[in-house]
Amino acid sequence: MKLITAIVNKDDSSAVQSALTRDGYSVTRTASTGGFLKTGNVTFMMAVKDEDVDPVISIIAKQSKKRKQLVPSTSSFGSSGIEHAYPVEVIVGGATIIVQDILRFEKL
Repeated sequence: MKLITAIVNKDDSSAVQSALTRDGYSVTRTASTGGFLKTGNVTFMMAVKDEDVDPVISIIAKQSKKRKQLVPSTSSFGSSGIEHAYPVEVIVGGATIIVQDILRFEKL
């Protein structure tokens, strides 16, 4: 068995959860916050059979879309120390997926 941990953008989380449960996968959902943009994410955890790893990753990939987003950024110019705020375009969305071996699994 494997433990799949998938971190997805909160905007994609409902679609990911619906698709996983529709295909019969049990999933635990927790709210999380990213360190770079400090925005909302959702972390999904699920225990699956080894042969289900690729199908689960495929489902997550189909439902987790990357998109461009403008985020505020600040920069100092010269020795004056004046800071200017300007938007920077970054890619958000997609998914970060970690797959680990499970040594023991019990559902009580």
